Amino acid sequence: MKKILVETSARHVHVTKEDLETLFGVGHELTVKSMLSQPGQFASEEQVDIVGPKNTLKRVRILGPVRSATQVELSLTDARSIGVTAPIRESGDVAGSGVCKLVGPCGEVELKEGVIAAKRHIHMTPADAEEFGVRDKDEVCVKIESAGRSLIFGDVVVRVSEKFSLAMHIDTDESNAACAVNGTMGELIK
Repeated sequence: MKKILVETSARHVHVTKEDLETLFGVGHELTVKSMLSQPGQFASEEQVDIVGPKNTLKRVRILGPVRSATQVELSLTDARSIGVTAPIRESGDVAGSGVCKLVGPCGEVELKEGVIAAKRHIHMTPADAEEFGVRDKDEVCVKIESAGRSLIFGDVVVRVSEKFSLAMHIDTDESNAACAVNGTMGELIK
């Protein structure tokens, strides 16, 4: 059975060009800190504070490139700690989601929606999907073996695109629950 790399997606922010310029100044461009496993995606040098009614998460990394909508992805623990609602959603599905304020060195952005807890998912190419016998938007289970904390994640959305590289993404709460570490592999169960 072919295994799937399981990656922990820590709290992060995606921004529009307009919001980037509000936060960091007119004409500002994201600076690549490191490339991520998904082609063309990167962690930037830029960081912002996420302000909720109860608390603030300091220096949260912005991931690039810029997007068509600003989105904040938090674990449910993060969301509770700052007092915001973060419905579990697929990336990009922000309608009616949580609110917060982003603070950068040059300005602030009040988000009327955009805070989510990302639904666990697997990125696959069409060839990967064929090999695993799944289709885009299927929901599957993935078994992760670890010392003393093995578990099976349900409700894992399959996302298929030529632009993807095979990897499962879980948030820090989920990663901690499974004792996942760099290089953790999962087994897809239909």
